[in-house]
Amino acid sequence: MTVMARPAEVGPRAVVSAPELAPASIVKPKRIYGARPMMLSGWGRFPRVSCRVLEARGEEEVIATIAENSSLIARGAGRSYGDAALNRGATLVMTASNRILDFNSGSGLLTCEAGVTLAEIADIFVPRGWFPLVTPGTKFVTVGGAIASDVHGKNHHRDGCFGAHLAYLDLALADGRTLRCSPTENADLFRATQGGMGLTGVILRAAFRLRAIETDLVRQETIRAENLAESMARLKEASIANYSVAWIDCLARGGRLGRSLVYRGEHVALDDLPKERKGRPYLPRGGQMRSVPFDFPGFTLNRFTVAAFNELYYARGRPGTALVPLDPYFYPLDAIAHWNRIYGRAGFVQHQSVLPEEASRHGLETMLSLISARDAGSLLAVLKLCGAEGAGPLSFPMRGFTLALDFPGTTANLSLLLELDAIVADHGGRLYLAKDARAGIAVMERGYPRLRDFARLRDRFDPKRHFASVQSERLGL
Repeated sequence: MTVMARPAEVGPRAVVSAPELAPASIVKPKRIYGARPMMLSGWGRFPRVSCRVLEARGEEEVIATIAENSSLIARGAGRSYGDAALNRGATLVMTASNRILDFNSGSGLLTCEAGVTLAEIADIFVPRGWFPLVTPGTKFVTVGGAIASDVHGKNHHRDGCFGAHLAYLDLALADGRTLRCSPTENADLFRATQGGMGLTGVILRAAFRLRAIETDLVRQETIRAENLAESMARLKEASIANYSVAWIDCLARGGRLGRSLVYRGEHVALDDLPKERKGRPYLPRGGQMRSVPFDFPGFTLNRFTVAAFNELYYARGRPGTALVPLDPYFYPLDAIAHWNRIYGRAGFVQHQSVLPEEASRHGLETMLSLISARDAGSLLAVLKLCGAEGAGPLSFPMRGFTLALDFPGTTANLSLLLELDAIVADHGGRLYLAKDARAGIAVMERGYPRLRDFARLRDRFDPKRHFASVQSERLGL
């Protein structure tokens, strides 16, 4: 990554600024991964699609690529789970557009290109006392992807989505223009791009706020909940904290249905550092990452292995408080490279839904009962409390509870997910587009009441649907 100022030059009130950019008339040749299409997928490795993959660095190359292709979609680090960042004709990878352009430590406002990842931001700014205000469960997402998915995290109940902290973004349109979009300038396009899955244009740059932190530690409290009703109550109680999340046992039955471990967290203040860390609020980041070296056999994850894992995980989740580093708290799976290989060559699908608060108890009970009855336990199951609805017509969260579930991509599980879709729709909920790989048009239309507003905006700015993905074609967006 190219940083526009040396780290030592970033002082307590410094502003990191980009040097003068190259003249607009100079357009470097685009780098192409291969003259022939290549097989590409999202993080779930399902579906796999033959795509022509291009790479662009900077605004001029992006605009030239848009002009040369009748249909394309931008792609960041490939961490959306399904087919949202796949286009057979032209998938435009943006990770080479990864410059930090400006940082103002007075306001915490960071300006960067769309290909910068949250991991790169954390590596540079955590040692200087700053952390992303909103972050999903992985740091290996680009800023452009975070905006396009309007990602949320363990603090949605307090701080909303990523888009809630955007000052502005610059968007390359289908007609070759670049527009500055903000709450006061092209505001409708600004809102629609948040959660718009790249369908409004290619995000070039963005300015957003970071959170000031005093240390690189989180005070984590672990709370056991014996069933779903208690899990939901504990999450509501935990909402007084900045961060809260629950791991949930999807194979528990009867009186233990929906049992969970609830984790609440707060950033540790400088005065609360333990003695052995006094004078060292930020330790060196990084370290050796473990890796899953090969695809696990398809039979590895089954009812028995998942049940054994759940029993062990629940037993080890002893109530109490501990100080944990930022990465293990926010990004536990990022410590294992290629962890998606544990699901085997067939890949996996994630089903993340959100239900309105008044319908959450019954809807979640119905879903968990079905999953348990089918012995289709999800190895990675997360329950969170969401706050207010996002600004974008396709922004995912609403006030209520969101449940994220991972399943191996088998025929039986794909059939189960259709039944879960129906439960979500019947309870007034919706699915998360950044995680979806197989839902149908009907559940989409029922879940997003502002879908027509989004379509009308696209009619204005992209009437020929220049920006399209396998997902948008599947869902008729």
